[in-house]
Amino acid sequence: MAITDLLERNSKLYGEEVALVEINPEIREEQRVTWKEYELIQPTSSTFYRRQITWSVFDEKANRVANMLLEHGIQKGQKCAVLLMNCLEWLPIYFGILKAGAIAVPLNFRFTADEIDYCLRASDSDVLFYGPEFIGRIEDIAGKLRNNMLLYFVGDPCPPYAEDYYRQTSNASSSAPRILVEDTDDGAIYFSSGTTGFPKAILLKHSALMQAARMEAVHHETTKQDNFLCIPPLYHTGAKMHWFGSLYTGSKAVILKGNSPESILSAVSNERCTIVWLLVPWAQDILAALDSGRLKLENYHLSQWRLMHIGAQPIPPSLIRRWLKYFPDHKYDTNYGLSESTGPGCVHLGMENVHKVGAIGIPGFGWKTKIVDENGELTPQGEVGELCVKGPGVMVEYYKNPEATAEVLKDGWLHTGDMARLDEDGFIFLVDRKKDVIISGGENLYPVQIESFLAAHPKIHDVAVIGLPHERLGEIAAAIIQVKDGETLTEEEVDRFCVDLPRYKRPRKIIFANVIRNATGKIDKPKLREIYCGERLVERQNMS
Repeated sequence: MAITDLLERNSKLYGEEVALVEINPEIREEQRVTWKEYELIQPTSSTFYRRQITWSVFDEKANRVANMLLEHGIQKGQKCAVLLMNCLEWLPIYFGILKAGAIAVPLNFRFTADEIDYCLRASDSDVLFYGPEFIGRIEDIAGKLRNNMLLYFVGDPCPPYAEDYYRQTSNASSSAPRILVEDTDDGAIYFSSGTTGFPKAILLKHSALMQAARMEAVHHETTKQDNFLCIPPLYHTGAKMHWFGSLYTGSKAVILKGNSPESILSAVSNERCTIVWLLVPWAQDILAALDSGRLKLENYHLSQWRLMHIGAQPIPPSLIRRWLKYFPDHKYDTNYGLSESTGPGCVHLGMENVHKVGAIGIPGFGWKTKIVDENGELTPQGEVGELCVKGPGVMVEYYKNPEATAEVLKDGWLHTGDMARLDEDGFIFLVDRKKDVIISGGENLYPVQIESFLAAHPKIHDVAVIGLPHERLGEIAAAIIQVKDGETLTEEEVDRFCVDLPRYKRPRKIIFANVIRNATGKIDKPKLREIYCGERLVERQNMS
């Protein structure tokens, strides 16, 4: 069964029910643009711009995209890239590409012009859908684009060198295209987040997309009555594959453009959302706003909100303890995954295992896991090794990169590059990225452990630990600390807080600055190293 079959089923069963809602808190009523294809709905909060489509309209628009591509000569297996901010057009375009038998290639909206060019070439894309935010970047690489590349502009007015998406789709047939799409077909190419280097093209089959949809619904007990709030960027597997649970059950979802605490709680309240997936910074911001009194829970309708889950990075247990004080009735889950495993869920905590907060959990639905040493042998319980996963969501390959594929795919096992350990109850605890391990004076330091410890400090809003070069020790641990608004913090206070850490694990350099994260919420450690590795490092005497 291909993932597109779910959309067609929902159109038949729930055609007149709302499938997707888009909310943009930054656009006021007087700033609204004209969207002729969509009904504009007056929202509960009159300052919010809101659009919605039903399942039948969703499917119809995907059909129009598919037929438009077929009429322009796109054949099964060709690659079609999508470069859009989150919007109501995003998912119909994605599914239209799949319905045409083509392969969808979502692109990170933070990519530079050169990175866009690289990814279009690396994926062999023949088509690009893009929005008005990217005109300048596309014009910068216009001379490098592949010959005869089709450009569809999703906006108004349309540049003269591109096809008008709205006009082209309005003229295309709304009937289902006569293209056989099967679960064994290639479905999508996603690019890795690039936290450990330049992004790689990850090829996934329809069967992997279906696995993600089924697994999400199982893990979070998603039903037809649920309403998922989608905040992260849709180009990433994290957001998309969590929304797949809504697709699988035919339930409603809300796409929120913006991630301020006010906009998140307002969307949950106004739209009666039941499931929310947050990134660590957003959860931190909500808690900070509640702590300061800027937000008050009694001003929102939140009783229907049943589940908050987090992924994309190891979660400080202190964060969840604070969260459950404000939201004691929430179920909670942690989701671990990679784009190479079709997004989150190959390991998950499980809503019944909140007592194990700090672990990433147990093998997900349909998955197997193991932890191995440098020789590929299983590590004893409690010892650190590399986490490997195996299941129906494992990627086909790094597209046209057999060397890189062979490094991570061995006998069907995906070697994640994440260091982990197994506790006595069979729960997996993530220790760190293999490439982020700091070797200081011959000792292995795992930044995630130090970050989790420091995150419990009441004055610390966010923290990242990186290795910086050191003449005597090779590397030292440096903590970039983002202090909470309105608070002050000194190195001496941090040192006193760290007395419970083994001496060799204590940061030898403290940097008070903002923690840089990428669009998916992960700490951008390559960027932090780029910024701080050039500094002349002086080892603090009290830490030696």
